[in-house]
Amino acid sequence: MWAPAILLLLSSLLPASQILAFKPNDFKTCAQSGFCRRGRALSARALAAGSSWKSPYSIDPSSVAFAPNQASFTASVKSSIYPTVNFGLDIRLHEDGVVRVRMDEVGGLRKRYDEAASWALVQEPRVHRHIAWTVGKDAVRAVYGEKKNIEVVIEFEPLKVILLRDGTEEVVVNGRGLLHMEHFRTKEGIKPATIAEGEEQTVVQLNPAAWFEGDEQDGWWEEKWSTWTDTKPKGPESLSLDITFPGHHHVYGIPQHATNLSLPSTTGPDATYTDPFRLYNADVFEYLASSPVSLYGSVPLMHAHNAKSTVAVFNLVASDTSVDIGRTPTGTETHWISESGILDLFILPGPTPAEIFAQYARLTGTASLPPYWGLGYHQCRWNYVSSDDVRSVQNRFDEADMPVDVIWLDIEYSEGHKYFIWDKKNFPDPVEMIKDIEAVDRRMVVIVDPHLKRDSGYPVYQVASDLGVLVKSPSGSGEYEGWCWPGSSSWVDFFDPGSWDMWTSFFKTKSVDGRWAWIDSTENIGIWNDMNEPSVFNGPEISMPRDNMHYGGWEHRDIHNMNGMLYTNQTYNALLHRSDPPKRPFVLTRSFYAGSQRFGAMWTGDNLCTWEHMAAGIKMVLSNGLGGMAFGGSDVGGFFGNPDPELLVRWYVVGAFSPFFRAHAHLDSKRREPYLLDDPYKSMVRDTLKLRYSLLPVWYTAFKELSTTGIPIVRPQYVVFPHDSEGFAIDDQYYIGSSGLLIKPVTTRGATSISVYLSDSQIYYNYFTLRAYPPVTKNVAHGRTVTVPTELHEIPLLIRGGSIVSTRERPRRASGLMRKDPFTLRVALDVDGAATGKLYLDEGEGYGHTDGEFVWRMFGAETKKGSKRGTNKELRIWNNNQDGANKGVLYNPANAFAHTVSGVRVERVIVLGVGARPAAVHVSGLAVEWEWEEGSGFGATAEGRAGVLVIKDPAVGIADDWEIVVSF
Repeated sequence: MWAPAILLLLSSLLPASQILAFKPNDFKTCAQSGFCRRGRALSARALAAGSSWKSPYSIDPSSVAFAPNQASFTASVKSSIYPTVNFGLDIRLHEDGVVRVRMDEVGGLRKRYDEAASWALVQEPRVHRHIAWTVGKDAVRAVYGEKKNIEVVIEFEPLKVILLRDGTEEVVVNGRGLLHMEHFRTKEGIKPATIAEGEEQTVVQLNPAAWFEGDEQDGWWEEKWSTWTDTKPKGPESLSLDITFPGHHHVYGIPQHATNLSLPSTTGPDATYTDPFRLYNADVFEYLASSPVSLYGSVPLMHAHNAKSTVAVFNLVASDTSVDIGRTPTGTETHWISESGILDLFILPGPTPAEIFAQYARLTGTASLPPYWGLGYHQCRWNYVSSDDVRSVQNRFDEADMPVDVIWLDIEYSEGHKYFIWDKKNFPDPVEMIKDIEAVDRRMVVIVDPHLKRDSGYPVYQVASDLGVLVKSPSGSGEYEGWCWPGSSSWVDFFDPGSWDMWTSFFKTKSVDGRWAWIDSTENIGIWNDMNEPSVFNGPEISMPRDNMHYGGWEHRDIHNMNGMLYTNQTYNALLHRSDPPKRPFVLTRSFYAGSQRFGAMWTGDNLCTWEHMAAGIKMVLSNGLGGMAFGGSDVGGFFGNPDPELLVRWYVVGAFSPFFRAHAHLDSKRREPYLLDDPYKSMVRDTLKLRYSLLPVWYTAFKELSTTGIPIVRPQYVVFPHDSEGFAIDDQYYIGSSGLLIKPVTTRGATSISVYLSDSQIYYNYFTLRAYPPVTKNVAHGRTVTVPTELHEIPLLIRGGSIVSTRERPRRASGLMRKDPFTLRVALDVDGAATGKLYLDEGEGYGHTDGEFVWRMFGAETKKGSKRGTNKELRIWNNNQDGANKGVLYNPANAFAHTVSGVRVERVIVLGVGARPAAVHVSGLAVEWEWEEGSGFGATAEGRAGVLVIKDPAVGIADDWEIVVSF
C-alpha cells in the first residue's frame, strides 16, 4: 500500500499534528483572527456603552428610489464616522414573502466580493408583483401575507430592518447597532499620532472613529499566525451584523458543527462555549464531539423557533464567518462577523418549519433525487488493496447473507495518488473488477480528490496546467504549489469556466476529439470528492492561503467556503454528461456550502469510534438536514479506532436510520466488515441491514418529498410538532419523512431500555413487538414519555398511529434485485381508526420521472363506527393516485414505468389496532384469507399488545386502485 509510505514522507516534512490528529493549535480561535477580534471588540464597546450606543449607519430619505413595480427600492446609506464613504442599499420583497437586504460600498477604492449569489442561488428570485412599499417620515414599510399580518419596516436613522408578525417583532437586523462594513482605504491614509518626547511610546492611530472601530490597526494589512503570514493587499474589509430574534429562544442550523441541534450560547453568563460558532470549511482530523469549531461544511442559514412561529435568516457570504449566540429573557441575540463580502441577507418569514424549508429551497434549490442504489448500504475503508480484495469483500457479503449495494475505493487505488490512474500492480483489471460488481446490480464508488500531483507525466495535471486553470499563488503569476497525499500538488480553479469542459472530458469512458478520458472506468461508477475544503497539509489551518488568487481576481479568502461546492458541482455535471441518456450521478462530498444539496450526498467526516461521536453524528445529520444537506450520514463504526461489538451493533442501527448509510474505517483500524463479527453480533447486524432494505420504499418516498418540498428526510421533533415546546431541544430521536416512523437510536453503553418522548395525543405502536402506547388523555398541552425495551438485539422503532408504511419484506443482496418484489403494508390505526400513507416509485437511475414516468400512490384507511358504543361496523383500506404528484408534469397513470410494475402486488396487509375479531375481509367483493391476533384496539387506554389483523395476499397491485373492506 502507498499510504504508510506517503505518511512517512509527509511526517518528515510536516508537523505531526497536521497528519495524525486534531489539536486546538491547528486552527485559529476568534482571538487569533484579526477580523473576528475586531468584530467582538465592536460588540464589547456597544455592550459597555449601554443605551448610549447608536449605530452610525443611516439612510438618506431623499435617496429612496422605487422600482416600477414598487416592490423593491434602493437608497443611499451613510456612516457618521466616515461621512465621505458611500454605501448603497437594495431592498426586495420576493413573491413568497422573503425579504432580501443587500448593501455594498459604492465608488470605493476596490470592489467587494459580490458573486456568492451566482453560485448558491438557483435563479434570481422574482420580486412580488402586488405589494408596494410605502414611505413615511422615518421609515419605509410594507404589509403583506394572506392575513395581512406580516410587516417589514426599514427604519432610516439608525438603519434597522424589522420583520413583524401580528404586530410583534420576530427578526431585527442592526437592532444592537453592530452593523459595520469596513470600507476600503489606503494603507498610507491612516497615520500614527505624534507622541511628545518623554511620553510613553505607544503607537496610537489618529482615528476619529475610535469609539466605533477601535484605535488600532488590528490585522488590517497583514496578519501573522503560527508560521504563516497572510498578506492583505485590500486591507480591512470585514462585515459585522447583529440579528435578533425576539421571542425565539431556540435557534438551529448554521451547519456544520458537532453540537446540540438547538444551538448553545457562546456569550453571556450561561455560555456553553467561549468561542463563537465558526463557518470556515476545514479538514479537522479527529474533531471533538462537542465544539463550535468549524468543520468541513458551511451553510450560513439559521432558523429561530417558538411555539407560534418559525423564522430564518440566510446570510449569503462565503468568507470565514463567526457567529456569536446569546440568550436574553426576551429572545436570542446573534452576531455575525465575516472576513469579506457584501451584505446579502435573506429574511425568511415562515411562519412554519415547512414554509421555511420551502422558502430556502426556492432560493438554493432542492436536493437532487439520487439513484435508488444510493440509499442502500455502502461498504468502505481506507483501503481495499487490490482487485482480489474487492471481489473477496463482495463474495463474503453474499456468503454471510448480508445485503450491500456499493463497495468503495479510497486513495490507494491510484498510482502514486494520481487520481483516475489505476495502480495496475494491485488493480490490473479495473474495468473487469467493476463489471463483476455491477453484474449483481451493485455499484462502485471511487475517490477523486481535488489536489493534482505536479508531474508532467500525469495527464490530468498537465492538461489543467496547459489550460491555465489552476489556482494561482498570491502574486497571481504562477500556479500555487502545496502538499497533499501525492506530495507536491496543485488545485483546479473551478471558478474558472475554462476548467468545466476539461473536467467533464476527464470522466468520459471513451476519448472524444483526442482528449484524455478515464477509459478504465464505467458509466455506473459513483465519485467521492474528499479533501475539497480544500485540505492542504502545509497550509495555514491545513488549508489554502487566503491570499491565493482565483479566476476573476478574487482572493481565496473571498470564496473559501464555496470551494468544495464548485468542485462537487463540476463532478456532478461531468457524471451527468458521461452517458446518453444520462443517469443520475452519485457524488459524495465532504465540503459543502448553501446549494450543495443539488449535487449529492455528504458525510460528517473523520469521526472517532466513541459513543460520544456516535451521538454527535445524529445531531449533525439532523442539523445538516435543516441546512438543506439532507442526504447525509456519519461513518458507521467511527473512522478512527476499533469499536467493540456492542458499539458497532448500535452504530449500524444509527447508520440504517440515516439517509446516507456507509461504514468506513481508517487504514490503521482493524478490518471490521460486518461479516467478520462473531454471533450473536453478526446476526444482529444482518437483521439491521435487512431492515434497512425492507424500508427502502419509505426512504425513497422521503427522498422524493425532499426533492419536491425541501423538507428534510430525517425530521427533528420540533419540525413535526412545532407547537410542543417540550420537544424543541430534542435531538436524539426523529421521524423518517412523513411515514410516521419514529426512531431513537441507543447511544449509551449497556442500555436495556430507553425513554421516547411522544408529543401528540396519538397512539404509537412498537414496530417489532406491536405493543401499543395509547395517549393518556386527548388534547393535553404537552406530550408524554414511554419506555421502550432496547436490549442489544432490539431497536426502538415506533409507528405513529394514523400511518401506513410500505415495505418490501424480501431483502436481497442488492436493492436493484428487489424491483419486482411484492409489498407489505403496515396500517397503524390512529385513535379514530384511520390512517394514511404514501409510496413513490420510479425506475431508480434515469430521468424518466421528470417526464411523468413514475408511480405515486396514496393509501388510506377509515373505520365506520357501529351503532353500539365501542363497536366497529366496517374498516375500509384503499389505494389511489396521489393528488398533486405530477408537480406540473403531464402525468398519465398508465405511463410506461407504471406498466413495468403492473404485476407487482401487495402480498400482505398488517393492520395494527384491530381490537375485535373481524367477520370477513373482502377485496372487490371476493373473500380473502386473514388471521387475527387478539389484543387492544385503537381506542385502548392502557399499554398492551395491539390487536393485529393480517390480510394474506389480497391479490391487488401496488400501482392499481383498489379497496379492502373488513366487516365486523
